[in-house]
Amino acid sequence: MKIHKIGLGGGCHWCTEAVFQSLVGIYKVEQGYVASHGDEASWSEAVIVHFNPSEIPLSALLEIHLQTHKSTSNHSMRQKYRSAIYTFSEQQTKVSKQILSELQSLFKNQLVTQVLPFQSFKPSREQIRDYYYKNPKKPFCENFISPKLRLLLKKHSALVNTKKLNHLS
Repeated sequence: MKIHKIGLGGGCHWCTEAVFQSLVGIYKVEQGYVASHGDEASWSEAVIVHFNPSEIPLSALLEIHLQTHKSTSNHSMRQKYRSAIYTFSEQQTKVSKQILSELQSLFKNQLVTQVLPFQSFKPSREQIRDYYYKNPKKPFCENFISPKLRLLLKKHSALVNTKKLNHLS
């Protein structure tokens, strides 16, 4: 079994972390800040997702990513919350761009999500890692993360680790 990894950014990394921790085929989610090159060399909240593509394909991960953050909005917080797919190889870049192009048809507005080469990662401090699963009843979690997880259950139930989300039923 070969584990692959992909970087994903778009919204608060607490939200992104919880979404991907809740899926089958995910072996690790590293929450923190990712930087790329050039104009995207600044740190932006993101996660590194380690996954088994035979259990959950990259196309499913990217579709879920696009559906669980504002992937069609260039809002004022885009520097902090860059909508991005951070790739670890030329092949992954090519495949991710193709998948992104195919997924555009699911959205009324143009996707703003960029496919960027991964440059570096800085982990979040320990106190805020695994934020949702340590604090599911906190107002932030109930108001912002739980709705994303309910969306997962509704649209992608076959990919959800239901043991993790049985409290939302």
